[in-house]
Amino acid sequence: MWFRRDLRLGDNPAILAAAADGAEVVPVFVVDPAFDAAGAPRRAFLHDCLNSLDASLREASGVGLVVRNGDPTHVIPTIAEELGADSVVVSRDYAPYGRVRDAAVADALHGTGRSLRGVGSPYAVDPGTVRKGDGNPYAVFTPFSKVWRRTGWNGPHEPVGDDVRWVGAGDGRIDSDGLPDRPDPGCDLPDAGEAAAFDRWRRFLDSTGAADGTMRSGVDAYDELRDRPALTGTSHLSPDLKWGTIHPRTLLADLDASGSGERGHTVFSSELAWRDFYADVLFHQPQTAWENLNPKLNAIELDSGGDAEQKFARWCAGETGFGIVDAGMRQLQATGWMHNRVRMIVASFLVKDLHLPWQWGARWFMQHLVDGDLASNNHGWQWAAGTGTDAAPYFRVFNPTVQQERYDADGAYVGRWVDRDTEPMLDHGTERDEALRRLKVATGK
Repeated sequence: MWFRRDLRLGDNPAILAAAADGAEVVPVFVVDPAFDAAGAPRRAFLHDCLNSLDASLREASGVGLVVRNGDPTHVIPTIAEELGADSVVVSRDYAPYGRVRDAAVADALHGTGRSLRGVGSPYAVDPGTVRKGDGNPYAVFTPFSKVWRRTGWNGPHEPVGDDVRWVGAGDGRIDSDGLPDRPDPGCDLPDAGEAAAFDRWRRFLDSTGAADGTMRSGVDAYDELRDRPALTGTSHLSPDLKWGTIHPRTLLADLDASGSGERGHTVFSSELAWRDFYADVLFHQPQTAWENLNPKLNAIELDSGGDAEQKFARWCAGETGFGIVDAGMRQLQATGWMHNRVRMIVASFLVKDLHLPWQWGARWFMQHLVDGDLASNNHGWQWAAGTGTDAAPYFRVFNPTVQQERYDADGAYVGRWVDRDTEPMLDHGTERDEALRRLKVATGK
């Protein structure tokens, strides 16, 4: 069982498939050199998730996670050869790098008479499943989400039982390199692992409070509270979903996701649909990880050079002089997380006010976010830039002052992260006009 983005023992169909018919199962994780490009917060959280998984395995079976360092295309076939294993079971990976890696591993295993078996995925509905009537994929969320709900998803799978015949670290049959040293994340991280993810979910389900002061659970009030960054109105489960310490179908099983019940449940399940949607778009068009989904907008003029880099540095440091922008950027560096409404605001500011490439911001986010996910992050950035999906209104420009007045009227969020006022680095009205001018030059509209 080769773990990747499914670092849990419960509701894990790949483990159940590996253990079928009484087969011995070796739990393996490969520390891929590709991880070196990830930010320290994400790598540190991954380290903590793996420690938790190892502890769960040892408690359940007395043996631990087998960790090997190196290129999976060499490491996985080597382990299979060492053990005489006839198959390697994984949760399917639909991201560009993962697909190429898995194809190479499958070829290497096939050459020795072995197989790579994909069972399940990190998504409620696998990428490539939701299509139009003519068989083409969707590029707009709303029709995608309607078919996504009609398609539906499986319920949670049965838990792994005590009868799984684990063979792992500590039993003398296979060597483990052990985890590398945990990198310094440079920020405070949440508790990691399957139990911590369930605790977060249960707290969100059972929490109380709504915009009008009535007593309602967090998810019931999600539609009212989710855009107010000073409040705990969101689940904070994005890091857990990133590494699969909890699966979205587990969340959906606790919701009325049909669209006919509590509005908070429907809106929250829509966020899971957005996650599946962005994964689907990236699956069909892998080049959009770093290129505009709409190539017609490649012609928009963007700034570069020393002055642009200085502006980018002020944005990164949270020193733009716009309170909600600066608060968001400082929250990111202090916690490895940023409220979703604020992510949209700071992204719009970078692209529409500073006229900088969205890719600069996307890379900064991937370096600092604990929940950094290529599909959701980069397509979210394209949404803000107006170059990706759902570009309607065609070229939205968020006014950071209006956004702060609307979603942080009492200044509680900004006051938490920004201790003094700074002179704004630009005039938003002027830069908005400039952004629209550049759009007209590029497109004639």
